[in-house]
Amino acid sequence: MEEITINEVYKAAEVLKDVARHPKLIGPTNLNKNAEIYLKPENLQRTGSFKLRGAYYKISQLNEEERSRGVIACSAGNHAQGVALGAAHAGIKATICLPAGAPLSKIQATKDLGAEVVMVPGVYDDAYAKALELQKEHGYTLVHPFDDIKVIAGQGTIGLEILDEMPDVDAVIVPIGGGGLIAGVAFAIKSVNPNIKVYGVQAEGAPSMFESVNQGKRVCLKSVSTIADGIAVKEPGTNTFNLVNKYVDEVVTVSDDEVAAAILALIEKQKLVSEGAGAVSVAAAMFNKVPIEGKKVVCLVSGGNIDVTSLNRVITRGLVKSGRDCEITVLLSDKPGQLSKVCNVIGELGANILSVEHKRNSKNTAINGCKLHIEMETRNHEHIKIICDGLKNAGFEVE
Repeated sequence: MEEITINEVYKAAEVLKDVARHPKLIGPTNLNKNAEIYLKPENLQRTGSFKLRGAYYKISQLNEEERSRGVIACSAGNHAQGVALGAAHAGIKATICLPAGAPLSKIQATKDLGAEVVMVPGVYDDAYAKALELQKEHGYTLVHPFDDIKVIAGQGTIGLEILDEMPDVDAVIVPIGGGGLIAGVAFAIKSVNPNIKVYGVQAEGAPSMFESVNQGKRVCLKSVSTIADGIAVKEPGTNTFNLVNKYVDEVVTVSDDEVAAAILALIEKQKLVSEGAGAVSVAAAMFNKVPIEGKKVVCLVSGGNIDVTSLNRVITRGLVKSGRDCEITVLLSDKPGQLSKVCNVIGELGANILSVEHKRNSKNTAINGCKLHIEMETRNHEHIKIICDGLKNAGFEVE
C-alpha cells in the first residue's frame, strides 16, 4: 500500500483552491425526521462530480516526461470529465476508455472537453482492461480513477471542507464505487477528528467493497447491475480497500428502489438533481441503513450527471418506492355499476386514478367475474393501506 499523509491532502486543497468549486453544506433537511441531515452537494461541482478534484490534482503533479506521453484513463463517465478538464488545462493529450453503457450525457461532455473517447463493450472493469492495453501499446501515463494516492488526496479535500464548515458533525455518509472518494474523505476526517463516524454506501447490485470488507480480502464480483452506474465497480482498489478497512466505520448497501426514492426526494425537497451513484448516501440516511438517530449527519451527494432519458424511469421507481404511485387488482362481479362503485371508493379516499384495465375471461377468475387493474396516485404507503381497506370494507376483493 502506498502511504498517504494529511499534508498531501492540504497540498491538494491548495492546488484546487481556484479550480474546483467548494459547494457549501445544505441543510438541515427533512430527509430523515430522526436525524439532522445536511448535504455536501458535489453534484454542483464543475463537470458535475467530485471526480474533478482527484483527477486534476493527479495531473498537476505529473512530471514533464509523464506529461509528454499524454494521459489515459478509464471511467464510468465522471472521472473521464475530470481527466479531460485537467489535461486540457495542462495542455496535454487525454484518451479515455468508457464502458458502452455509460450515459450519453457523460460521453458527450467528455468529448466536449477535448478528450479522445474509446467506447468499450461491458462495464467499468472492461474499460479498465482496455485502458491498460492502450497504455502498454502507446506509453500513456495512467490516471487511475480511484486506486492512486494523489487521486485519493484530491478527493480528501472534501473531508477538509466539511470539517471546516461543520467541525461538530457526528457522521459523514459517503458513496463507494472503487473507494477513492471514501478513502480520501475518511482519511482526512479521521486524521483531524477520529471520533467522527464515516459510513460507506454501495448499491446492492455492485457490492464489491461491502463484500471485501466482510470477507477481509478484496473480492472481484462476477457481474454488477445497478442504476447507480457511477459506482458499478467489480473490484475495489488495493489502496482504497486498505484505507477503508482502517478508517471507515461501516459499509452498507441500498437497493435500486431506495436509490430512486432518494433521487426523487432530492429533486422534490431540495431542488437538487443527483445521479444514482450520488444519491446512495441519501438513500442510506432515508432508510436508516446506518445508526444516525439524533445525530448531525452530512450526506455526500457525489455527482449529478444523470442521463435525462433515464430520469423519468428513475422518478417513476421512486414514486412507487415512496408509496406515491400504486397499482392494485380488484376482483369483482361482472355486472353494471361495479366499476363505478370502485372508483367512488378510491375517489372518496383521496387517490387519483391514472389508468383502469378491465379484464374478463381470465383463467383465474370466476365465470361471472372480472379483474380490474388500477394505477393511481397516492400520498404514501399508509394511504395505500387505507384505500385497500376501504375497498375491502365495501365488499371488494383486493389482490
